[in-house]
Amino acid sequence: MTEYQENFSDLHPEIYFDLKSRRIKAQKMLRIISDHLGSNLDALDVLDVGCSTGSMAHILDEHFGTVTGIDIDTKAVSYAQSTFGSSKVKFLVADAMKTGLDACSFDVVICAHVYEHVPDASRMLAEISRLLRPGGVCYFAAENKLVFREGDYQLPFLSVLPKFLAHRYLRFMGKGDFYYEKLMTYWSLRKITNQFERIDYTIAVIRDPEAFSATDVVAPGSFKQRVGLLVARYAYWMFPDYLWLLRKPEASDGSIEPG
Repeated sequence: MTEYQENFSDLHPEIYFDLKSRRIKAQKMLRIISDHLGSNLDALDVLDVGCSTGSMAHILDEHFGTVTGIDIDTKAVSYAQSTFGSSKVKFLVADAMKTGLDACSFDVVICAHVYEHVPDASRMLAEISRLLRPGGVCYFAAENKLVFREGDYQLPFLSVLPKFLAHRYLRFMGKGDFYYEKLMTYWSLRKITNQFERIDYTIAVIRDPEAFSATDVVAPGSFKQRVGLLVARYAYWMFPDYLWLLRKPEASDGSIEPG
């Protein structure tokens, strides 16, 4: 077994070849990013980490100046380049922990539910920090290890089991051979993002899902919204998913930080 799961798009075609669901997800990202950076995004350069088949990067192309997508899934990247590649959008086979891209190349990095799929999430976050321009932001959507139903395989308690049991559980349920994912708790997620300023949108999205295009996840006035706000207020460490913008600081004296 390798540390990387290299054929993820083959295992989850319902996610990565569905432009409709990708567009709904992209709207949430764009509302959050625009809330922080303003609506004028068309001069900004964006990197999509874990781009897979490129559908998200294709949608982001409508709003940003340039879009670069990276993934280790060679087959998915080839599909992305042939289907969505253009003068503004390019796709590369690259490791998120060591991309080979130039420092301070991007204003925005998208890292949505990717951290658990890399061997070392801390190295990936350090690389994202290197790639961001000072003042740039990473849209970081992260699933909590303590979630009841694990997001990729939809199996209860999968993420909290020891690895040897998680592998067997996955095989028994006919979902795969190995459980590669490495989900973290809230406290671990805070630790690996400490080099950034964290701007937390989790509660804001639950409180006003219409403003952030999240009514497909939580309906205004619903029981789910009320429960979500209670959990966020009294047991935030148990919240299933976090939506953070990770801002790379400017140099303390106001000058540009060295790359």
